[in-house]
Amino acid sequence: MAVYELNPLQDSRWARFVQQHPRASVFHSPPWLDALQRTYGYAPVVVSTCPVNEPLSNGLVFCQVKSWLTGRRLVSLPFSDHCAALVESNEQLDTLLMHVKRSVDDKQWRYVEIRPALCQPGHGTQLGQSNTYFLHRLDLTRGREQLFQGFHKDCVQRKIRRAEREQLHYEEGRSEAQLNKFYRLLVMTRKRQHLPPQPLAWFRGLIAAFGDQLKIRIASKDGMAVASILTLACKQVMTYKYGCSDARYNKFGGTALLFWRTIQEAQELGFEELDMGRSDLDNTGLVVFKEHWGATRSMLSYWRYPNRHQLSPNAWGVRLAKQLVSAAPDLSLEAAGSLLYRHIG
Repeated sequence: MAVYELNPLQDSRWARFVQQHPRASVFHSPPWLDALQRTYGYAPVVVSTCPVNEPLSNGLVFCQVKSWLTGRRLVSLPFSDHCAALVESNEQLDTLLMHVKRSVDDKQWRYVEIRPALCQPGHGTQLGQSNTYFLHRLDLTRGREQLFQGFHKDCVQRKIRRAEREQLHYEEGRSEAQLNKFYRLLVMTRKRQHLPPQPLAWFRGLIAAFGDQLKIRIASKDGMAVASILTLACKQVMTYKYGCSDARYNKFGGTALLFWRTIQEAQELGFEELDMGRSDLDNTGLVVFKEHWGATRSMLSYWRYPNRHQLSPNAWGVRLAKQLVSAAPDLSLEAAGSLLYRHIG
């Protein structure tokens, strides 16, 4: 079976296909691909069995990551929690994977990676599991009261009420001022996690690409932003993508207020699901946080060819890196993020 390649930002068939396909997510959408290309220079490509003069009925989207630091690779998709294979059968998926696998064998790319939520490649493709996560989704089709009663009484319901008693101020938008409030909290949060923040240019790229489908939501106490989340809307799904807070004010329930307002708005607009994203299997705190909202857990596996063993940094190196990040000035961390993220997608 012949396989064709197309540019999803130039071929109008891709946008129509994504809009119609039931498994397509925000990560397949042209705005997400545009932001990846705009910020990091990743060129998107779709492989499909559909000739150029026919409507698309299948497609597997990748980004071409070309890095002098981490090598050349095909990833579906960088910085995306998941990216379903939009195919009609497992055999069709394997046909598309064999096509991209040959480009790895021909030394065009160091490896190929896919991040499907519901299917897995056949044994003959030689893709192996590289990482496994939990993926959480919250069903929004229930009534609001039923949904609220499903929240954990102490960890969610009580915090929402605390935020209301504290009269936290809620705002949403995508202005430069709101972005700066969000980013200040993001730098604080990433520093607590011993990681550099994503580049500010990435969030400007998302805002430019998504327009009013992106919202920065901010909770403030006495005029100071204390918690913020960034959400993306696509079709019938609201996606929670980034969250951050000032830990000194977490007791006031700012994050709980933001999620509750997001859920209320999503229901009012007819959204059917809140995608709460992936979690590392050993990140018990994050997993429990999502399940306290009533989100349903499923397994999410990433697949790679060739799936060579990845050497883990030794414990001494990890401790040293964490100490350096914790001690680094914010401007240095921001500069490090701007330098490194384009190499790790």
